[in-house]
Amino acid sequence: MKVAVLGAGAIGAYVGAALHRAGADVHLIARGPHLAAMRRHGVQVISPRGDFAARPHATDDPAEVGPVDHVFLGLKATAYAACGPLIAPLLHERTTVVAAQNGIPWWYFHRHGGPYDGRRLESVDPDGAVSAVLAPERAVGCVVYAATELEAPGVVRHVEGTRFSLGEPDRGVSARCLELSEAMRAGGLKCPVEPDLRNDIWLKLLGNISFNPISVLARATMRQMCRHGGTRRVIETMMRETLCVAEALGCEVGVSIERRLAGAERVGDHRTSTLQDLERGKPLELDALLAAVVELAEITGVEVPTLRTVHAISDLLALRSAA
Repeated sequence: MKVAVLGAGAIGAYVGAALHRAGADVHLIARGPHLAAMRRHGVQVISPRGDFAARPHATDDPAEVGPVDHVFLGLKATAYAACGPLIAPLLHERTTVVAAQNGIPWWYFHRHGGPYDGRRLESVDPDGAVSAVLAPERAVGCVVYAATELEAPGVVRHVEGTRFSLGEPDRGVSARCLELSEAMRAGGLKCPVEPDLRNDIWLKLLGNISFNPISVLARATMRQMCRHGGTRRVIETMMRETLCVAEALGCEVGVSIERRLAGAERVGDHRTSTLQDLERGKPLELDALLAAVVELAEITGVEVPTLRTVHAISDLLALRSAA
């Protein structure tokens, strides 16, 4: 099995290292000092589950890799529309694109069924720009429950969690999902194939939609947000509104807000990926996390006043940080 990790940052390099030690033919596509370090020393993973190192092929040129069976997309959702030149050399007729993104994916209504089947979400697929590059037919969903940080070029600190849930947009259990799941499990990761991944999307989003924007507005860690009374109440309200949107779309999260908050607090003083992006001057991935849910609320007629307020403020921050 040949796999390319396009955007081999903290999550991508971690997955690539795990797949490599499972025996897959892995190619990491990155750039800058991180790429240089991986070329020299491979990927060094520091983890409470045990440190390890892997030396998969690393490059900045996808044409050097050629067509693969699976592309693990580690890019931020903000980069999807412009990734055509990078992903094109990696594709053959049956190549799977596994998008390990937070939030609502561009393929959300692809083969969804019901009244919204095939609908395009402007917030995550503006004018169809993402679908034009990443055909929904290639997409396999991936919900990431692992927390990682790039401690130094070529060095990934694994903080918590090893679960990467996979699923088809049409809710089937496909051979391509099972193949990738088996390889990831052989590399030491948890990788269930879910019959309806949209439930997992909303479960993960329950935290991301609240903690990520609040973390950049307050410059706070998970523990700090959970232990500040006023902030915790705002996060609880955001979660309740998000659950209402999910339920309007027929999804069941199956975890209480209190349990979700307790799990987040256990992560400790971890900075969300959005806060890490802000600190590094990178674009903030808030459209898929927040704007998409506001758009879905409009479609389904659900009132989400707190989500709208936090979106307005954090969107201004994102625009200012990009200027």
